[in-house]
Amino acid sequence: MHRKIIYLINPMSGTSGKSSLWNVLAKETTGKGISFEILNTREDGNYSFLLQNIREDSITDVVVCGGDGSINAVAAVLKGTAVNIGIIPMGSGNGLAFTARIPKNIHRALEIVFSGKASFIDGFYINGQFSCMLCGIGFDAAVAHEFARQKRRGLQTYIKVTALNFFSAKPYAFEIISGENSFSLEAFFISIANSNQFGNNFTIAPGASLNDGLLDIVIVKKMNKLALPFSIISQVTGLNAKQDLTDFHARRNVMYFQTPSLTIINKDDAPLHIDGEPKATSEKFIIKIVQNAVRLIQPA
Repeated sequence: MHRKIIYLINPMSGTSGKSSLWNVLAKETTGKGISFEILNTREDGNYSFLLQNIREDSITDVVVCGGDGSINAVAAVLKGTAVNIGIIPMGSGNGLAFTARIPKNIHRALEIVFSGKASFIDGFYINGQFSCMLCGIGFDAAVAHEFARQKRRGLQTYIKVTALNFFSAKPYAFEIISGENSFSLEAFFISIANSNQFGNNFTIAPGASLNDGLLDIVIVKKMNKLALPFSIISQVTGLNAKQDLTDFHARRNVMYFQTPSLTIINKDDAPLHIDGEPKATSEKFIIKIVQNAVRLIQPA
């Protein structure tokens, strides 16, 4: 099959050696005999122009050299098309790439683009906005909003912002509606996950799958703040087993269940992030899975 790739790169990105990212992409793709073009990512996150490029130039693959926010913005445009999405992980967390077992090393990630297998993954809508990985309401969204204001990015900055926000973290009031089940509670945060992690190999939903037609919901309930780190550790290590929604009265600090759809009443105006990008919050969130949303190139 003839392939033609669009690479989307941050113009300031580069490898640690003398060769720029642009040169690495050009050299290795040319060596494979694959047609390509390299375009810059957009600060406004608007990639609707890709559809015209795809039609006019018979593009088969769009490879995002960036993080989860950029990947999600591209996937939102390409969902429902036959175009494959590849990832060269260059973000702060790289949650979707790590869930799909795509390494951060540029050369190894490129080899997956060249020889991997494209297969469908799910996505979901939250109030009409598309997400291919994870969104959060509450504490982790407050961290995302603060992190976005920092001049320097990276894991160290994220850890610092998280630690500072931990001391001022407060629970928010929510009402949860899923099918015939509904209940009210206070929680530090709610994660709606299609992939299994926040990023940086920090797993929040150990049982999540990219293509099972279900969302993994993690609700970290109001508790003594001293117990909060231990409850989160129990969740990320898989000790906190998934439960049925009829068990929501069980004495668990962290609720973990699966559902194809969900409504959240956000009584205290808790903040929101979608795939790590801060977004405007809402009094009500309507969330629904989108099966087979995009074709992601993954290790064969």
